[in-house]
Amino acid sequence: MLTEASQRALTGIRDLTTIHWYAVPLLAVVVYIYATETKKARETGNWDAVFAGLTVFGMDFFNETWNGWVLHFTNRSALWTTPGETALRIMVGWNIEIMFMFAISGIIYYHTLPRYREERILGLPNRWFWAVVFSAFCVFVECLLNIGGHLVWEYPFWRLSFGGVWLIFLIGYFPFYAATIFVIERETPLRKIQAICLIYSVPILMNVIGKGIFHWAY
Repeated sequence: MLTEASQRALTGIRDLTTIHWYAVPLLAVVVYIYATETKKARETGNWDAVFAGLTVFGMDFFNETWNGWVLHFTNRSALWTTPGETALRIMVGWNIEIMFMFAISGIIYYHTLPRYREERILGLPNRWFWAVVFSAFCVFVECLLNIGGHLVWEYPFWRLSFGGVWLIFLIGYFPFYAATIFVIERETPLRKIQAICLIYSVPILMNVIGKGIFHWAY
């Protein structure tokens, strides 16, 4: 039986009548950031900031997709749900506010990196150091959202206990930035694009199967 939070998360899912006006300027901000980064990339030939943004968003798309599959197969709850008020709920754990945030998170991460790849921070390669920092910060924010009731965790192993927090770090966020490092370290723009296409192809296929063929609601 679906939990109360799951039922609320499914209510109004992908219902365009829930859209609020504040989503429009948020969309404009995201578009402006990508337009600015694209302009810089055309001038410099370095598209890594754009690639980083697309990679993190694609990884979040994948996470939210398999999270919906958890809801379907358990018929109880996804690992996380976002049942609260939103301008638009796309999936049970994914709303438009989260989408906008992760759309630019990879770009923020990229611009945090030092100029020189060989530079180390606390003994770690700088890209991996900042991957840990960004992942830890995301977990911190998620904990605050959970405490505030905006993000619901149903299962004991995915809660504020020490073990649960590590799972959220290792499964929920660290792969986002690990994938970003993998993409921007490919030798050519073509290989970077191919890696990004692979990241997106998996959740797209999962959604075609789930929503397009079997008409799952998540």
